[in-house]
Order: sequence, then structure tokens, then C-alpha cells
Amino acid sequence: MVLFKRKPVQFLQTPLVDDESTEVWHIPQTGEIFVTYEQYLSRMDFYNQPRFICQITGHSGLSFFEALKSELAGAQEVDQAFPEALKAPVLRRVQFQTISRIDTLVDMIYDEFKADYYPGEVVMLQLSNGDRATGIVRDKARLGSKVLPDGTLTQPYSRYSISLDGRPNEEVVEDGDHIYRDRKIFTKSVLRSFIKKTVTREAWTGAPWLVKHDVAAQYHIDTRVPPHLRYDNKLLERKQHQAQKKASQPNNGLQEMNGVAAAFQNFGPARLPELKPAPKSHKSLKANHGQAPHRHNLDFQADGGMFFAQNQGHQGPLPPVPGGQPFHFPVPFRNSMPPPPPVPMPQVQPEPRPAPPPPPKYPIEDLQLEPRDDYVRPALKFMCLDPPEGVVDSITRNDKILMKSIGPLLETWDTLNVYCEVFKLDSFTFDDFVEAMEIAKEETPCQLFTEIHCALLKQMVSSEEDGGKLLVDLPELDEDDEDSEEDSASPSPEPEPEPKPTGRATRSSLAKLEAERLKAEAAAAEKSPEPKIKHRAPEALIDFDWVEHLKKRDFQDGGWELIMVGLFHQLSKKPRMTEPCEEVLAHLVPPEIDPSRETVRQQYSQLDLNLRVAALEILCRLTIDTKAVRGYMEECSETMTTYRKEKIEFQRQRKTLLEALKALNDQRRILLPDNMPPSPPAEEVNNAKTNGDGDTKMTDANDSPDEPSEEAGDSDVDASSRHNTRRGGNRAAERQRQREREEQERKKEAELAAKMPKQSKQYLKVMKDIQKKRDGIKKCEDEIAVIDNDLREADCARTRILGKDRFWNRYYWFERNGMPYGGLPTSSTADAGYANGCIWVQGPDEMEREGYIDMAQEHQDEYKAKFKMTVPQRKKMEEGRTSVFNASQWGYYSDPSSVDSLLNWLDPRGFNESKLRKEILTYKEKIIAHMKNRAQYLNSGDEEDKEEPKENGKKEEPKRMTTRTKILASPEPADFRCLKWTNNMAIEEYGHLHSEPPPPPKTKGRKASRKTRN
Repeated sequence: MVLFKRKPVQFLQTPLVDDESTEVWHIPQTGEIFVTYEQYLSRMDFYNQPRFICQITGHSGLSFFEALKSELAGAQEVDQAFPEALKAPVLRRVQFQTISRIDTLVDMIYDEFKADYYPGEVVMLQLSNGDRATGIVRDKARLGSKVLPDGTLTQPYSRYSISLDGRPNEEVVEDGDHIYRDRKIFTKSVLRSFIKKTVTREAWTGAPWLVKHDVAAQYHIDTRVPPHLRYDNKLLERKQHQAQKKASQPNNGLQEMNGVAAAFQNFGPARLPELKPAPKSHKSLKANHGQAPHRHNLDFQADGGMFFAQNQGHQGPLPPVPGGQPFHFPVPFRNSMPPPPPVPMPQVQPEPRPAPPPPPKYPIEDLQLEPRDDYVRPALKFMCLDPPEGVVDSITRNDKILMKSIGPLLETWDTLNVYCEVFKLDSFTFDDFVEAMEIAKEETPCQLFTEIHCALLKQMVSSEEDGGKLLVDLPELDEDDEDSEEDSASPSPEPEPEPKPTGRATRSSLAKLEAERLKAEAAAAEKSPEPKIKHRAPEALIDFDWVEHLKKRDFQDGGWELIMVGLFHQLSKKPRMTEPCEEVLAHLVPPEIDPSRETVRQQYSQLDLNLRVAALEILCRLTIDTKAVRGYMEECSETMTTYRKEKIEFQRQRKTLLEALKALNDQRRILLPDNMPPSPPAEEVNNAKTNGDGDTKMTDANDSPDEPSEEAGDSDVDASSRHNTRRGGNRAAERQRQREREEQERKKEAELAAKMPKQSKQYLKVMKDIQKKRDGIKKCEDEIAVIDNDLREADCARTRILGKDRFWNRYYWFERNGMPYGGLPTSSTADAGYANGCIWVQGPDEMEREGYIDMAQEHQDEYKAKFKMTVPQRKKMEEGRTSVFNASQWGYYSDPSSVDSLLNWLDPRGFNESKLRKEILTYKEKIIAHMKNRAQYLNSGDEEDKEEPKENGKKEEPKRMTTRTKILASPEPADFRCLKWTNNMAIEEYGHLHSEPPPPPKTKGRKASRKTRN
């Protein structure tokens, strides 16, 4: 069944329709019926959201119908793949299991069944003569344990009768050691999918796994849940346990009496009256005053005197009560009590005011909190030329980037760095990527820019050694269709029939008719102009098969640029890709320039930055669907599963060590009083004080100082040479003094050991065990931290966001998952110490903006009546003058101070911002460190360009010279940071860059010829 938020989707009940002619709307996939069209649309919008999960495959981010289709296909595959003979035994074993984690359940079932076989199952066996054969299990005999003469039991085992394939009249009997299954038939993956398909479990702690009713009926499995596993019995047991726990607490009854029983705890088991409040109704008050005016006061006085009896000195049980009245106190007790205070007559009180509403339980919806006008969100920075409306200034703008290109730019950079191992690209910083996209031209070639394009193009078509297959889905080019489209685009106008003259035709009348005809043809030509040619890609590809050249990795001298033209021309046949591809092709092969390999290379070097971003985005989206990237995702998913199991194991070890440490600490506390260190004698204390307070200790003549003095360091060469001649004697004396010091220390340790109490050995053993447990806990915690980081790096399926704020803006820190914090440590720019170094803020998507911010007028009026402002007005007040309004607008924070200000602005009482604040605090140290590294990396180039002063502190003045007759030399190209990047990963993997042809193979004849020459 399809899951929503990890729970099965609950279908709506069928409404009652009295009139059969009523128009209804039906969803065939779910069988739901709706009476109104609005309900139908609302439900369809819910089903079309990409928030559903396929239970069998585990794929998420699907709509309900996609997940349902995936489940049906997966269920069919599971039915075909899982052995039919194992289905009933596995389901009977899984039925009523209470293991909560499905991974643990799968491991347990797999371990039990991997060496157990059932009749009807196809197995492989090894015969006694060594031959291997396949057959079908006909019968199974389970043999129990045997008791040996020494009293031990043997392991039980099974014997199987198997009919061999190809030998109809031959059967063999083998035990489980010589039988095995095919590797692909019974695996944990297939078993997990089968259990997910056939078993369900309710969402409460301790709920058992239950086989679905249709499956249980098919395999004759009992579905009656045992009483001790039902929810109501579990709930009753929990309540009884809580009641027993509450009853076992001391002084439980005393607390219920509100302090009355505490006053009589010294008078034995006397039965106390039950105090009840007076009736509040006016009728009852009048009735009481009319019938017995003094009875109420007497009873109250008699009862009120109880509160003054605990200090009168009575001990032990009370005297017997006269008359057998339990509420009459004995005479000595009454005489010893002081008179009660006067009690005023009860008066009629007005009706109590209604209690104020309880305070809200946080967190709540963010926009339901009170607006704050005392603090504004820190100002965003914008990289683009056209920031959102209202932004006054932005120092960090780039005049070549438009806002529509920021999102694709970030997406492309993130894809290239997350899957850099697939593309064989060294990681690179976002700032280097932007700079490379901007400065790469014919006069300033950039290796980063070229390698990115060539690495992505290699994922489209495999090399000749690997078969040269097309790895992406592209539309087919049909020349006949193109010719027919051109013919249909410009239809030839049909000639209008010449009007016949009504009267006698003269020369003037014929000339007039000819002029009118020509005028009509000219008007028709103006109305249907010739189709304008946008680009000349077909002409550029007449003698150039881009797939063949891509197989050969022909990238040099404009090769990869022309391959891009061929790819985009073929991709433009898709209706969705026509517009972006045509826009790029119009600049690469414009109609006014003759297309050639050289002109395409020149046009690409002059391509606009925004079009370069669009082209790379198209390439990245094509590569995401390739088998290489999908295989990498699946490999990372399996790796994450292994990491999670290792983490659980270390957590179990840590828990065990903590329990053992707690027991050892309790044992240490018991042994501590007898193992306190003895106080030092008074003489030693006095000696320590005199040596510590005054500088009375002097160095003997034989003692040598530990460190040489400054005078010795400054002595001349003769003194040092004399000192060297006596070095042997000094060494011998130093060894003698060391031996004496060690001997004194041994004597002191022996004296202290003799003074220690008898239990010191046990105490020292406990302390050593405590230290071992602490070291083990520290080791487990370190391993868990390493595994958490590995899980973060392997989580490459999607980009995780930090969270959303009250106005549904999304916050990204791209180093959060899928990559190392600072990029690959072996990268050529790893010394930068960061990857992106910014917190990026994206505006809300269309659905969130319409549902929460730009709401309908009636909802805005309701919100304004509550908070005295609308949501857009609140957004403007609390965000200041730098806001993002839709999902195509991006801003960023790059200063550590902005992170602190953002944390102060976020309100932890709201759902969204409490989660966002928690995520930012989790990674705050890393974020701030990367921001500082980014600032240092960007400023390093500026500092190197500055002129360094000479040793004397003066700068060298430039010499004056005339330039009238001399021609100035062309300035050297600027030292851009991105030019320092090198693709070391491709060099290590292939021995050359992606853009370079492979080196020729080394021949063995050269070495032989060199030897003959020598």
C-alpha cells in the first residue's frame, strides 16, 4: 500500500447518495466518490503532490499514482522472484512477531531460512561423486538431537529427498550441508520486498506484524491475534502497571487527604470524617438556613478543631469513643483542644468569571505568533544584476548574472561536486566555478570550464572500447519530416482567378486589372512572410556526426563545442526542450555566420554567461538519468544501510559500557572511605612549605641545570671546544645521578605501598576497570561520529535543506550532505578549506506563497483583525528591504555575524523556525569556519597583487621613461583563481585530462633498439 509520511494512505468513506441521478466524481485508482467537484479537485491535488512513498521499493518523492504504479510493478516482480515453496513458511514465521525494525526482522528470518529447505523448492546440490546437479525437494525429515554417552546433545539436522532434473526415476537423500540455493533467488533484498508486500503493522509500540487477510486466506494462516498482543490488553496492562507504581510510592494516601492525615499521623488508625464543600446553589443554602440554623456551625466547629490537635501532647491510641459514634471525639481529646476560631456565616457569592484560556503549547504555526517590530532579519546579499524589487544596494553583485540563472548555477555546481566520482572531476569551490564560467574565453582558456563540459559529454555516449552506445534518451532526427515541416511552414499561395470583364475589354481596363492583381499578391506576401531562420545547426552538422566524434573523444580544436551543437540540435526536437536549446543554438551557429568548427569554437568562447549556465544545466539533467549516476545512488544507499547497522552496533556497545560503568562507580563509592589516601606527616608538610615558599634551594656543584643558560649559549668557540672534551665525564656523572634518583623513587613507592590499606588492590582494580570502560565509551562515541559523517557524505540522492522560516523561505547549506565539508581532500583547491561557504535563501514556491502569504482577501482580513496587519505587510516589516518572493529568487549570507543575527531573528516557538534553528546550531561551527575560510581565500589573491615593501620598508619608485616612439607591450593575463585548478582525478584514472586525447601506447621495440645502439 502507498505510504504518506510513513503511514498507509487512508481512503475516504463513500458518502450516502439518496438520489441516483445525482452527479458524482470518481477516482478509479482508489474507488473514492465525491459529491462536489471542489472535494474531488482537493483530493486530486493531494494525490498529485510528490510526497508519497512506494512501500515495496522504498522510492520517495512520488505522487500517489506513481507510487501505486511502482507498487503494482514491484509486487509482480516480487511474486515472480520469491520462491513459491518458501512463502507459506516465511509468512507463518513472521505472523505475530513483535520486532519493531524491519531490518532486524529480515535478518532474523534470513538467518533461519538460509540453510532450511521445503518441499517443492528448486535447489542445487553436490553429489557424493563431486558432480553438481539441480532438483526439486520432494520430502523433508527433521531429525532431533541425540544424547551422547557423555551427556551432551548433538545439533538437530534435516534430511531431504530430492528428485534430480533430467533423471526422472532417480532420487537422492542429502542433508543440508550439501544443498544450496541460487544466489539471486533468496536474498535479503527480495525477502524484505516480500515482507513489505504481504505484511502490515499498526502504528503503536509493541504492535505485532500481521499477514494481510487475502494473503493469509491464500496460504491458510491463522489471523486470530493472541489476547496478550491486542492493543486493548496492552493498554490495560500499561494502566495497571502505572497504578501499581503509583500505589507503591510512599505517603500516597497522605497526599490525597490534602494534609489532613498528616495532622493525625500520631494518633493511630482513627477513622477521619470526609470533608466536602458546602453546596453552592441558592435553594440549598436557604433550605439549610431554614431547617437547622445552628447545625452547620456546630458541625463545622467540631470538624475544625481537628486542625489544632497535633501539638497537644497526646501520644498513642485514643480512648474508646462513647456511644459508638465514629465522628465524636473522646472527652480528653475535646478538652485539650483550643476553642475554634469564629466562623462567619456563608454568604452568597456571585457567579465566578470564566477561567482565562490556557496558554498556547509551543511550538505552534509560525505566522500565528505575535509580530515583532523590534528585530529585523539580517540583510541578504544578491549576486545577480537584477535583485528583487526594493533592494537598495548590494556590493557583491555580478553584472553578468541574471536572477533566473542563480538557481541553475547552484544546482549545476552541486551536481558536479556530489557526483564528482562518477564524472572523474576534482571538486572545486563555487566561487571558482562562477569565475570560470565568466572568464573562459579564447584568449584565456580555463581548464575547469573545458573539463566540466568534456566530463559531462562523456556520460552521453560510451567510448569505442566500451561499444560506443548512446547512454541517454534523445529524440530521433528524421530528414523527411524536416523537409515536410519546411514545406508546410511556407505554403505557396494559390493564385486567385482573374476577374472576367463584364463589358468590352480595353487596354486601360486590362492594365487596371493587372495593377490590382499585383497589388493583391504583394499584400498576400506581406501577410504570410517567409519563416525566419533562427540558426544554422543543420548546415554545421552535414559532414559531422556528433555521436561518432563523441565515441572517439574528439574534443580538441572546437570538437566538444561542435558536439554540443549536435546534441542540442537533436534535443530541441523534444517539445519541452525546444525553447532553451534553440536559444543556445541561435548564439552558437547564428544565421549571419557560416558554420564551421572554428566559428563554433569562437562563438562558444563569446557565449553569454547566462546561456552557458543554461547549457550546463541541460547537460547535468541528462546525466542524472544515466545508469552510471543511478548506480552510484544505489551503491550509496546500500553503503548507508551498512553504516546504519554499524552505528546501531556501536550504540549497543556504548549502552552496555555505560551500564557497566555505572555499576563500577557504585562499587568505587563503597570502597572509597577505606581507600582514602593517608594524610602526610607534619614534618613532610613543613618541609614542603619551606621549599615552596622561599628560594632557599641551591644547586650543588655536581648538579647540572636542565637547560643551558643564556651565557653558555653566547660563549665563544674556545669555551665550547673545551666543553666538548669533557662531555664523556659529564655523561657518566649524569647516569649515576639518574640511577640514584630512580632508587629513591622506588623506596618512596614501596613505603607508600606499605602504608596503603589492605583493600587498595581491589580499589585500584576497580579504578582500572573504570578507566577501561571510559576509554571504550570514548572509542564508541568516536566511531559513531565518524559513521554519522560517512552517512552525511553518502546521502547523495537529494539536496537536504536546513529548513524554512515563518514566510516559507528555504535555507540551504550545500555542504550539509552529499560531499565532504571542504570538498575532496585530494583536490587541487583543497587548501581553500570550503566548498560553497554561504547560506543560500530561496523564496517560497508557488503553492506555499498562495496558501500562506498571498492568501485570499477574506483570509487576509481575518489575519488583519487578529494581528492588525496582513501577512505581506508583516513580511515587509520583519524581513526589511531584502526579501525573496518566489522560488526563482535567491539571496545568501556569507558573514559569520549574519549567522548570529539570523539565529536571534528566528523564533523557536514556531514549527518551521524551531527546526531551522536547530539545524543551523548543529552545523554552526562548520558554517562559520567555512565562511572565514572563504573570505580568506577570496582576499588572498588581492593581497598577492599588492606591492610588497622592500627590506628597509621603502617601496621602489618606478623609473620615468618616454613612450613616444615605443609601443607598449600587451598586458599579461590576470591571475585568476580558477586557473590554478587541475583535474587530478582524471589524470590518476586515465593518465590524461578529459579534453586531451589518450597518449599513444608505448612500444616495446624502442627499448630494444636503444639497447642495440648502445
